[in-house]
Amino acid sequence: MLPVILEQLPAQIETYEYIEPFIGGGAVLFHLQPATATINDYNEELINTYQIVKNNLAELIKELRKHKNEAAYFYQLRNLDRKPAYEKLPPVKKAARIIYLNKTCYNGLYRVNSEGKFNTPFGKYKNPAIVNEEVLTAVSNYLNENNIDICCGDYKQVLKKATRKSFVYMDPPYHPLSKSSSFTGYVKGGWTEADQTALKEQCDVLHRKGIKFLLSNSSAPLIKELYSEYTQINVKASRTINSKGTMRGQIDELLIKNY
Repeated sequence: MLPVILEQLPAQIETYEYIEPFIGGGAVLFHLQPATATINDYNEELINTYQIVKNNLAELIKELRKHKNEAAYFYQLRNLDRKPAYEKLPPVKKAARIIYLNKTCYNGLYRVNSEGKFNTPFGKYKNPAIVNEEVLTAVSNYLNENNIDICCGDYKQVLKKATRKSFVYMDPPYHPLSKSSSFTGYVKGGWTEADQTALKEQCDVLHRKGIKFLLSNSSAPLIKELYSEYTQINVKASRTINSKGTMRGQIDELLIKNY
């Protein structure tokens, strides 16, 4: 999606304060590398990882080097969040666990069950990059050398910070194209149709304030209808995550903007 997203950014994007309330993996952020940005996610594990990469890089790399690419070890580490003692685990160990699971689980998929417990299976990769010191260092340097506010919570609170000098990019959990393709398990409780409607209402608030936004979502009929008054760009996006290999490939997605 990144090349198409870059094509749709407003002119002189470097002059805007960048806001991304659903940061995820931060592909757009790290490509643009704005000098001033506010990033947010509701996922506490993810935001803790960003904080540790920024503030405790050496400890994180040391911890990552302890991890093994073995199935039994993977499931032992994955199941830590089922135990009460997990809450007392040091933040550095939690961050190393999340990076390790991301690099060794099936297709790098972050997914939790109804209780908020990580449940993606082992990926069976020969040589996963569990310790990518070069990338971690580059991310840490960027976060420390620029004015990047890292938040964890409700995206609505972050959007309240936006002004006419802001540009907001939103990549929320996508609305499923069908019941069989439904996946909203990034956090406990998922992401519902009501959540999609609430997000659209927040976009309306941004629009009334004269704040530019760009939003990614699926091409589901609900999304097309919700954002009918905004510019919609159909995108062919490659997707590699599906239990059936024949179902992987290009699917229709939407970019929605108010400028």
